[in-house]
Amino acid sequence: MNQDPTLDCLAVPLRVLRLLAVDFGHLPAPDIDVSPLYPNRLQLRFHDDLAHFETWRDALGITPDDVAYGEQSGDTSVLKASVDYAGAVLELTGFGDLPAPAPVKAAA
Repeated sequence: MNQDPTLDCLAVPLRVLRLLAVDFGHLPAPDIDVSPLYPNRLQLRFHDDLAHFETWRDALGITPDDVAYGEQSGDTSVLKASVDYAGAVLELTGFGDLPAPAPVKAAA
């Protein structure tokens, strides 16, 4: 018999969220995602400001070498990193605008 997940299945990431609110309440507020599909994962997302991603990355002790870089839609930078934190997988994702390409000079 298949049983529907309860709020108890999210206890680990919600406990981590509570710890983060106490320890890092002064940091920029992210978009937050928890899901019974991934009951031990807490996702923090930062849109339009990669500096907020970097602030959290540094606070959590994630090295720059542990950050994955990608691009989407040709105009958005995507930074991703994860760390085990108090029993949960804490995933950080940052989205920011790609710099505009330099203008091409016409040949003389």
